[in-house]
Amino acid sequence: MPANATLKERMARKLRTKPGKTAYSRRKAIVEPVFGQIMTCQQGRQLLLRGEDGARGEWRLLAACHNLRKIFRHAGTAGLAALAS
Repeated sequence: MPANATLKERMARKLRTKPGKTAYSRRKAIVEPVFGQIMTCQQGRQLLLRGEDGARGEWRLLAACHNLRKIFRHAGTAGLAALAS
């Protein structure tokens, strides 16, 4: 790899390798669906609070709700009752 390569050139080179392609393709299954679900199911396309702190807090709330929804779907009410006791 050339020492003066830009970040864009380095990323392009990494994506041309087999391990790079494999690692990058996993994003479709790991990260991307979460953002899509938050944006479509929870109306997360537009944040309502102003400022960086407000936006960060609102995004954390959306992420927490997403995770709680996943836990509820997996465990159901009986599973949540068992966790509470």
